[in-house]
Parts: sequence; C-alpha cells; structure tokens
Amino acid sequence: MGFFAFILLGLIAGAIARAILPGRQPGGWFVTLILGVLGAFLGGWLGGLIFDVDFDEFFSITTWLWAIIGALIVVFVYQAIRNRARA
Repeated sequence: MGFFAFILLGLIAGAIARAILPGRQPGGWFVTLILGVLGAFLGGWLGGLIFDVDFDEFFSITTWLWAIIGALIVVFVYQAIRNRARA
C-alpha cells in the first residue's frame, strides 16, 4: 500500500473511530488524521502479530477493520489523557 493510500486510510479510520466513541473529542481534522494514522499502524501491527494478516491491499476488509480497531484504541487513549489533564 502506498504512502498516500495509508494516509487516506488513517484519516477515514480516525473519523470512523471518533464517530463510534461517545462524548466530545478534542481536536480537529489534523488531530483525527494523526490519531487515525497511528491507529492504522497499531491495528496493522496487532493484526500481523496476533493473526498473521497481510495488509498489502487497500480495499481489503481486514485492512479496514484492523485500522479502525487500532484507531479506536488510539482515540480512546487520547481522549482519556485529555480528559484527565482537564480535571
């Protein structure tokens, strides 16, 4: 998968993760992009480590699922850190 495809995957996965998680998340589209890309990396690493999944195809459902799972984890952790810092 190319660099720009990975950025696009991360942006969409981050937006989906932010839509799934309840509550108000801080940050705009740039934070969503960064968190989504980090989540896509994390999801790809976890999927490869646990299930030995290959993530070469952009339009593969497993690529998207693991990217969204990773983005959910990263957005959840980011949201918990930001909420804890405010308190």
